[in-house]
Amino acid sequence: MLTLNLEDKDSIFTMHKPFTFPHTNPPLSPKLTLPTMYDLPSEDPEEPGLPDEFHDLQPQLLSATLRLVDYSRDRVFTGSDLNLYYDVHHPLWHKRPDWFLALGVSRLYEGIDLRSSYVIWQEGTSPFVVVELLSPGTEKEDLGQNAELPSASESESPAAETPPRKWDVYEKILRVPYYVVFSRYTNQMRVFQLVGSDYQEQPIDPDRPRFWFNGLKLGLGLWHGEFDGITRSWLRWYDAQANWLLTDAERVEQAEAQLRQTALNLLQSGMSIEQVAQLTGFSEERLQNIGTV
Repeated sequence: MLTLNLEDKDSIFTMHKPFTFPHTNPPLSPKLTLPTMYDLPSEDPEEPGLPDEFHDLQPQLLSATLRLVDYSRDRVFTGSDLNLYYDVHHPLWHKRPDWFLALGVSRLYEGIDLRSSYVIWQEGTSPFVVVELLSPGTEKEDLGQNAELPSASESESPAAETPPRKWDVYEKILRVPYYVVFSRYTNQMRVFQLVGSDYQEQPIDPDRPRFWFNGLKLGLGLWHGEFDGITRSWLRWYDAQANWLLTDAERVEQAEAQLRQTALNLLQSGMSIEQVAQLTGFSEERLQNIGTV
């Protein structure tokens, strides 16, 4: 475990990038003055840090808006920050995608238990889509630019004991049909499709970033709106009519809004509160509030 004393503090901050704490009036925000998890080392030298909140929320939205017409819910698995084991000869080697989708596999272990990993040689099915969310510490590896790690072919030699790069695992070993990377810093979505033996980046309109997956009958695009109290640009699924797919909570909210509008229309048509209450299921007290809006 890495232990620090007060004398180490200044050197830790300069190991990555310099930080200063200016005295201003009013004080600067923590966003401007405090380091992030990407700026300081972890107590585990092999662990760059835990995912930030965006890495938690964005995968939730991807799973919550996924609606597949050709697969039942129990035959689709989505994983987030879950160990993906890919080499039976090196059973501890794994990658941890920010989000991935596997089709035609059981969502649960033996139909009853939640998964704690995804083991390729047991499932026999590679993910159909992998999504990586770029961060300062992982961007080069996510884009296959980390020259320090061996390629997939180099790792196959008996003497090589270093796991291959993430890019090579997805492209050469698992042969994931679609690899999506997204940067929340630039709001850029990039899609790589497996064509032959290599990934080829697909053209995306920067003014309307969307990509259609024929095999899913769904599209993925950049949507600007509020999710879990945060308003920003998010990756989100859309249907063949270019409509953004709703989360369960949004569907309930939408149905509620439609029912309120129906109740208001009935009240304005001259129907009594008692009659509208019977038709809509709203209480008379609630209908009185609706009628005054």
